[in-house]
Amino acid sequence: MEQRTYTTKDGTTVIVLTPSGRLDITTAWQFRLKLQECISKLSHHVVVNLGQVNFIDSSGLTSLVAGMRDADKVEGTFRLCNVHPEAKLVFEVTMMDSVFDIYDSEEQALEGESRSVAS
Repeated sequence: MEQRTYTTKDGTTVIVLTPSGRLDITTAWQFRLKLQECISKLSHHVVVNLGQVNFIDSSGLTSLVAGMRDADKVEGTFRLCNVHPEAKLVFEVTMMDSVFDIYDSEEQALEGESRSVAS
């Protein structure tokens, strides 16, 4: 999993995580721990780029929901972007696409971050 740090124009630190492959029962717990670590130790603002994740099951969705809740608890932000077409169907069927802030690209998610923090 790739992890990068981005600083917005207003100086906010955002962690960008880019998991790859499957986000399922075998990988979700490790991803969940990574989200917890990033939110608690590095930045309350996270963007998860799902462009390289071609499969998400309920365990993967649960880890994303938990990350969103962790960010909410510390008044941070949690955004998803670049959702792979095969994984996008899972968000639509479960109606989770209305729960998460989902952006088409990483750049849009980071810009959304900047607007959110400035307001």
